[in-house]
Amino acid sequence: MSRKSKIDALKKVKIVEQYLNGEISQKGAAKVCGVNKRSVQDWIRIYKTEGPQGLLTPKTNKKYPKDLKLKAVQSYLSGEGSLDEICARFGIRQHVQLMSWIKVYNEGKELKELTGGSTMKKARKTTLEARIAVVKDCLSHNRNYGAMALKYNCSYQQVRNWVNRYEKMGSAGLEDRRGKCAGSQPIRTPEEELRDRIAELERKNKDLQMENDLLKKVRELERGHRFL
Repeated sequence: MSRKSKIDALKKVKIVEQYLNGEISQKGAAKVCGVNKRSVQDWIRIYKTEGPQGLLTPKTNKKYPKDLKLKAVQSYLSGEGSLDEICARFGIRQHVQLMSWIKVYNEGKELKELTGGSTMKKARKTTLEARIAVVKDCLSHNRNYGAMALKYNCSYQQVRNWVNRYEKMGSAGLEDRRGKCAGSQPIRTPEEELRDRIAELERKNKDLQMENDLLKKVRELERGHRFL
């Protein structure tokens, strides 16, 4: 697929060199070129890693190996660097590309697209105490399921399921009930049912807000790169 750029490559090189020479700020450069500040940051990073030649518009979109995508996402979620630093480390040309991969990873349901269906982490066996520890850590870190999955060497879906069950039933929801009859489940009072229902609704609202915030950020980055 061919790419079109509304900003001449030579102009990109000139504006980046002006910035590197201290003649203009990123905000000023963005205003001069009529682009988002993120676009200017992308140009600067590409110039630093690939030289002026890197700012020439490629004939085709750059393709990234699936394992590189996964490593980049995991590095970002692990707090190893900012978007700009991770992009520079893995040779990713635009912030919006990394943000879109993070969104796919955090949604969980499309994780195979990042791993190629062969290296996706399998669910591993854990103790009740370990599951409780993971859940509490996750809740204290704004429900960052991806980061917790990396930290505790388990799957994204495991972490999310544990948090959901913990909020519905407390620690009892994290017990391994496989092989046990439904009648052995603890009886819950109407007050507990109501409390758990409220907690579940609050969780869903928070998850939706987090997803909307991430989607909004991705769209803002995409709009900024339409001028590239």
